[in-house]
Amino acid sequence: MRFPRLTSLFVAVVVLSTACGNDDPVGVTSSTTVPVVTDAPTTTAANDDGSTPAESTSTTEAPAPDPRSINGDLLAASVAGMVLGSFDEPIDTTIAANGELWMAERGGIVSVLDPATGQRGETVIDISAETTAGGERGLLGIATDGDNLYVNYTDLDGHTNIDAFTLDTDARPQDRHHLLLIEQPFGNHNGGGLAIGPDGHLYIGVGDGGLANDPLGAGQDARQLLGSLLRIDPTPGADSPYEIPADNPYADGVDGQPEIFAIGLRNPWRFSFDPITDDLWIADVGQNQWEEIDLLLGANGYGRGANLGWNLREGTTEFTGPRPEGNVDPVFEYPHAGSAPSGCSVSGGQVYRGLAIPELIGSYVFGDYCESSVWAISIVDGTVVFRDLEIEIRDLVGITADPDGELLALSLGGDIIRIVPG
Repeated sequence: MRFPRLTSLFVAVVVLSTACGNDDPVGVTSSTTVPVVTDAPTTTAANDDGSTPAESTSTTEAPAPDPRSINGDLLAASVAGMVLGSFDEPIDTTIAANGELWMAERGGIVSVLDPATGQRGETVIDISAETTAGGERGLLGIATDGDNLYVNYTDLDGHTNIDAFTLDTDARPQDRHHLLLIEQPFGNHNGGGLAIGPDGHLYIGVGDGGLANDPLGAGQDARQLLGSLLRIDPTPGADSPYEIPADNPYADGVDGQPEIFAIGLRNPWRFSFDPITDDLWIADVGQNQWEEIDLLLGANGYGRGANLGWNLREGTTEFTGPRPEGNVDPVFEYPHAGSAPSGCSVSGGQVYRGLAIPELIGSYVFGDYCESSVWAISIVDGTVVFRDLEIEIRDLVGITADPDGELLALSLGGDIIRIVPG
């Protein structure tokens, strides 16, 4: 059943919970407040003569702001989808240091994608013999930091592997280094996302291990890597494959695994950093009732040490127990049924920072795999504004950005769709 399209404002200081599609559904509503900055500077430095900058007589003009930093009016945005090209189960993209756009296919191939024509270029890597694509397995995520290409894939035994391919001056892989192995007890909830944070570290999304109801209690157990967002400093080729950032919440390994950055996740299929604000957005797949989107502000350290609630909470609703200490509610959630928007498996998600659609700038664009819809939210004066962008994409697995900040929607069915002005 398809639900009616929303074109009006949807007030939701609710969180978006994501589901795996077919392992568990339920429904409820709740509200929360949008996160606020708690450690931003509040004082103004004085000039040498004792005056404040506002009192200075200098005639130097301030530089013009980056137009990508000026948020638009989401409700006024007009967009459309244009098929750019077709690949074999496209799953993720990353932008190489030389400006190339690389496309990952779930079967294990990463190749160059021409963002103007949609044509496939040179194959960058091929690990198709080392993974099996199907269900929630395969090559699931890629990221680059200029020196290395990182891949997140499940091996032939179904376990999560994080590997690094050292890049030469032409941005082509040379040596390969294994960084991390995470044993997966079941076949689903593998997470799969990778991202290079504003701090230069590698962030890794790991699901709770699978089945339903988090049978291992991974979401609230910092002693295991499952159900967490990890942060490491890769050192491929060194004696140790990675180092632990000193300010990781469990860096000393006493109360939790040192790699963990945040806990309480069910299946963080996709997450991304806003290139202007450094805010971290996580689309976490829910269980019975709620799909959720979490917002962790860059000004607050993008969520270091946060507890996102699972499995005590599903979205903003109690699931198995009371709200945990340090819990951060989602900024938006939508149900599996009963109202629009609704769906069963959230697919994140990018904050739009391109130039082609000024009204969309600053909005987080995402969708739902089951509903095959593309949506967006923005925060206006502390209130979340929702907009159905009225683009339908079957088997939507993610929204990514090209080198110009323009958005691409990826369909597991093969199509790569550019989001363009309507």
